[in-house]
Amino acid sequence: MFDKLKEECGVFGVYSEKLEKSAYITCIGLSGLQHRGEESAGIAVNTEGVISYHKDTGLVSEIFTNEVLESLPEGRMSIGHVRYSTTGCSRKENAQPMVIKHKKGNLAVVHNGNIANAAELRQELEDGGAIFTTTSDTEVICYIIVRERLKAKSSEEAILNTMKVLKGAYSLLIMTPQKLIAVRDPQGFRPLCMGKLGNDIVFSSESCALDICGAEFTRDIEPGEIVVVKDGTAKSLKYENEYPKGLCVFEYVYFARPDSVVDGLSVHKAREDAGRYLAIQSPVDADIVASVPDSGTDAALGYSKQSKIPYDMAFVKSKYIGRTFIQNTQNVRQKLVAIKLNALTNAVKGKKVVLVDDSIVRGNTIKKIIRRLKNAGAKEIHVRIASPKFIGVCYFGTDIDDRESLIANKYTVEEIREQIDADSLEYLSLENLNKIAAQANISGFCTGCFTEKYPIDIPNGIEKNKFEEKITY
Repeated sequence: MFDKLKEECGVFGVYSEKLEKSAYITCIGLSGLQHRGEESAGIAVNTEGVISYHKDTGLVSEIFTNEVLESLPEGRMSIGHVRYSTTGCSRKENAQPMVIKHKKGNLAVVHNGNIANAAELRQELEDGGAIFTTTSDTEVICYIIVRERLKAKSSEEAILNTMKVLKGAYSLLIMTPQKLIAVRDPQGFRPLCMGKLGNDIVFSSESCALDICGAEFTRDIEPGEIVVVKDGTAKSLKYENEYPKGLCVFEYVYFARPDSVVDGLSVHKAREDAGRYLAIQSPVDADIVASVPDSGTDAALGYSKQSKIPYDMAFVKSKYIGRTFIQNTQNVRQKLVAIKLNALTNAVKGKKVVLVDDSIVRGNTIKKIIRRLKNAGAKEIHVRIASPKFIGVCYFGTDIDDRESLIANKYTVEEIREQIDADSLEYLSLENLNKIAAQANISGFCTGCFTEKYPIDIPNGIEKNKFEEKITY
């Protein structure tokens, strides 16, 4: 929200035992993943090998009206996607699913993540005559799968061969004429899980979407795992590489919904624990604990419980303004802050406030929020951030590609405190964040945004797509 990281995408799919409107189930699931992307959404349906789809820019509820859902055919398989662009700009043609027709059949793909070597792979494909219609790295994945499928005996063999050349984050759902296939990259950068809806098999980026559509959580897809569903039966294959595991720790800090469980760890509990550690690590004499809604709420509750300082609302948030970081300029985002948040004068006037949030990225918006609290009469504002300082570029699906835009790379903590006009400022230590993450059922995490140390080799620089650059004469 506001001065926040842009989110990745969300994927959802279902293999239904009966020939029915599987698109309806997928639409419900996508609604539960809307927080992962608000730029575009799409659904593809497999009807006896024929793939039909609808996608557009906007929210799930705006795109998939009853009329649109009725127009989609019945089918046992369906996959869907909500998008926020981290590679490729925000255009309708970049919306997913991506549907490809090739010599051996139809293919539909949805993708959450970012391919670190996408530019290199795209250049190789273009040199071989490939013609791209989008600026998304997902199309690169599609091309490689098709290339490998023309040589392989099965789709899963083609996917295994594709995984050998991809570097980066990819949680995929792939629909072929007869199969629904779920894939999670070998490091497990992004979450992916499966569930059961009666006898139907369901896949989702987060468990909260399973809950919303009435499915029962079965398990997480493991890093490097390929789950193939055919004729209602699932089988599993595994691909490993030499790099360590690397679930994005920011899934627990901000990206995932609080009601999700990611790799065995409750997101709500992780954030509440972050608040508890903050209270132990950075106590302060205050009258109330408050949060920047909704990103800091869970951590603020943990801080309150640990410190015994009562939690109270400091802001009323409008329910009718979209997530402001979706706006394409910082100027617009900042103007929307005033519309979206209004300080509760009665709650903060004359009081010392502990203000908890999940992160500070550029620092522009937190300053405006503090100013609003002080204008409402708050006596002191003590900012507590439920993550370490954000200093690193992300190559795996978070839209931060310039370390110079990060306030923690320009100023010390004391200088940041002065910049945002807080009475004190403290960040959660990396040590405490690692303690929280260690409760998950995965052996490693990517903390590159806090340490600039990454689980895999990274490119020397991020190449902007040539088709998004203006022509200079």
